Amino acid sequence: MTDLAPNDSNAPPYSVSELAFALKRTLEDRYGFVRLRGELSKVTHHSNGHVYLTIKDDKAAIDGVVWKGNVRGLGVRPEHGLEVIVTGKITTYPAGSRYQIVIDSMEAAGVGALLAQLERLKAKLAAEGLFAPERKRPLPSMPAVVGVITSPTGAVIRDILHRIRDRWPCHVLVWPVVVQGDAAAAQVSAAIRGFNAIQPGGPAPRPDILIVARGGGSVEDLWAFNDEALARTVAEGAIPLISAVGHETDTTLIDFVSDRRAPTPTAAAEMATPVLAELRALISDFDRRLSRCGARTIEERRTRLLGAARGLPRPNDLLALAQQRFDIASGRLDAALHRNTTVHAQDLLKVTARLTPDALRRQHAAKADRLADLGRRLNACGTRSVDRVRDHARLPLLWTRLGSAAERRLARADDQLANLEKLRVSLNPERPLELGFALVRKADGTLARSAADLAAGERVNLKFKVGDRDAVIDGESVIVPPQTPPRPSPSRPKPAPPKTEQGDLF
Repeated sequence: MTDLAPNDSNAPPYSVSELAFALKRTLEDRYGFVRLRGELSKVTHHSNGHVYLTIKDDKAAIDGVVWKGNVRGLGVRPEHGLEVIVTGKITTYPAGSRYQIVIDSMEAAGVGALLAQLERLKAKLAAEGLFAPERKRPLPSMPAVVGVITSPTGAVIRDILHRIRDRWPCHVLVWPVVVQGDAAAAQVSAAIRGFNAIQPGGPAPRPDILIVARGGGSVEDLWAFNDEALARTVAEGAIPLISAVGHETDTTLIDFVSDRRAPTPTAAAEMATPVLAELRALISDFDRRLSRCGARTIEERRTRLLGAARGLPRPNDLLALAQQRFDIASGRLDAALHRNTTVHAQDLLKVTARLTPDALRRQHAAKADRLADLGRRLNACGTRSVDRVRDHARLPLLWTRLGSAAERRLARADDQLANLEKLRVSLNPERPLELGFALVRKADGTLARSAADLAAGERVNLKFKVGDRDAVIDGESVIVPPQTPPRPSPSRPKPAPPKTEQGDLF
């Protein structure tokens, strides 16, 4: 009997790699599309973007991986304890002889799981202070521009525009987005950032307030508004935002982060805008109240003024006495000024009557005679004195003093005589006649100094440099009658010569 070797079998041996990859191909071909339901555990978000996790139930567990290219397309964020339904393919990891599921999509397995995930996210954001009341911004009372983020085809936008048009006609900017599905959260976030990026004074008006609106729906329909990234975008915005997602009983994550939550989109429009008719009525009421208050204040002040005026004398009584004194003084002043002018005119006439050339010549002659007399007396006195003190030793000194005194007196007399001559020439009333003027004398011999001194029909005498003429005043011009022989000037008494007294020079 011959022994056979072990390798004489008809089945060829596999290498470990061949078997591992053969199993891999078999599983991927047989289970290339698998929907798997279970609870997530050991969720790890790797730094390279991949997500590693385990899906289990009460009896078994399977590893899973989500490549980074599929992470953003997941319906929910993978978290520990979340019950999900995943779709993918079964494959193996040859290096470890393990099999796993490569996940393409993921969705929550039920409402309870979604709500549990939402509660955990709410607790996280609340701990960071995103829900704090002090960070809520006040809404503008009268916005000029309203920004609306919603679907352009639904009934929500029509309700909002209709409500704003009825209450507060203003400029409305609509940013169209999808409000359901995987892309809704990203589009709403982009719209919020876009509105906040508009600069004041630019080509597009910057909204004063934003409204994020969507109609009602199930938890799954509204789940896009529970996105963490969307909530953080709402918190970071600078423009006040009103959340109007779903009906009054629906609550989403951005309702807690927004500055104000509206139960419906229509209510959001009412929150964002005032009622123009109410404002007009309020302004009218304020105007009436202001008018009544002003009238009441004026009436009160008038009453107080009248009450105070009763204790005071009337202004006419206060001014009557002063007015009477003023009238009397003004009447007296006119008469006093006229009398004063008349008195001074008469005094001036008296003075000018005495200042004639004859008077100056007489005074000049008198001074000359007195000076000659003094010279004669001086000579006579000097002769007698020379005879008495001829032999005296002081004769030369006395003679010198006598001559100096005489010279000084003669110089003073000469100066006085020159001054009197200048005065005579300046006061000569006939000096202007040499320049072509004439003196007008009235019938009583006084000079006429103004036209008011002459009456119509009055006769006057016009004295020229050579001769004189008589004339008659006719009211407008002077009528000169025919030439009459000059009348002899009345003789004036010659003034008496000044008295001289003999004085002793020594």
